[in-house]
Amino acid sequence: AECNKGNVMLEALKSKGAKSVFIDFVRALAKETGGRIRAQIVVAAIATHLGWRQLLRKRIAVLTIKNMPWHFRIFSTMLGAAAGAAQHTNEHFCGVKNEELISDWSFSETAHLALLGGRPSKGELFAFSILLGLIVSNGPGTISAQGPKGAVSADGPEAPERVQINKGYIGFLTHTGYAHGGNGFEAIAFLLDRFRDSGLDDPGDVEHGLNLKEMAATYAKEYMVYKKRAKAEGEISYAKIPCINHPVFKGEDVNFDPREVFVNELLKNQGSYNVFLDFYHELVQALFTAGVSSNVYCVNIDAVIAVILLKMLWRPYRDKRISENTMESAAFTTFLFGRMIGTAAEIDDHTNRGRNMDTRTPASKCSYVG
Repeated sequence: AECNKGNVMLEALKSKGAKSVFIDFVRALAKETGGRIRAQIVVAAIATHLGWRQLLRKRIAVLTIKNMPWHFRIFSTMLGAAAGAAQHTNEHFCGVKNEELISDWSFSETAHLALLGGRPSKGELFAFSILLGLIVSNGPGTISAQGPKGAVSADGPEAPERVQINKGYIGFLTHTGYAHGGNGFEAIAFLLDRFRDSGLDDPGDVEHGLNLKEMAATYAKEYMVYKKRAKAEGEISYAKIPCINHPVFKGEDVNFDPREVFVNELLKNQGSYNVFLDFYHELVQALFTAGVSSNVYCVNIDAVIAVILLKMLWRPYRDKRISENTMESAAFTTFLFGRMIGTAAEIDDHTNRGRNMDTRTPASKCSYVG
């Protein structure tokens, strides 16, 4: 099976017109060995091709290219783990033949398949790709980066060949959860409570017929009563509304998460409306008007994860084809998919430039990619 995958990969590369001396070498090697080649050899050729120019410019190290197949294997494993065991066979993944996935599906499309059970439409793929790109990182010091940096520094990057990549990803997973990455999970449950009995048909129709301002004001008043009662009873850890406010984007009269603003504008420019995101913006204003907050909170990036996924899944949910648990877990897993790409960068950076038992990155070495 492994040898066959290698040949399927070579055929897929040929059909896409991929030109690479490394892939041509592997193809020639396959002919010399009876026409078969192992998949990991093809992956190695792809990794070398992808990194070659950057290696010549000394922008990456040889070790980075050597470790790329390790990262790719973990990416694929994490994606596969998002689908239940019944969705895995030797020939198929989620009902799609392995040969078709290799030759015809992108990583984002396959991630959508694993999470939501089907191939996305053009619009859905656009929105889903935005999500994955936005979630890659939220800057130096993000909690999900502390785990992989700790794992690398414990192995000892001053002798980088000792660093075990898989341990870095375990550190990443232990440093994500309900508070860091899980807000989108909680937001879907929150939105379902608000819209379950609303009669909403199409969340992408701007003429949905719902009075969002009234819905937000009603909930804000209910929440104000709940919050006052909880405080009066000495309940400090009362339930918070998910996906509003942010530890960084706060302190102004009206606050914005720039990532949410960017996505909102991008979707508007594509002519894509989302009633759930519209409701969130009405809600933060209603909370301020009702006196729940002293300023207008931002709608944060976790809300974007929730509202895009809920829009995709609303009709299947309404028709009882999927459960609430499926939707809620999809939000958190989407966060993991995006952030695992950022984790690769953190692991590689600290492997090449870190110090033993030291997880810090000097401010002068931090850069912004956008």
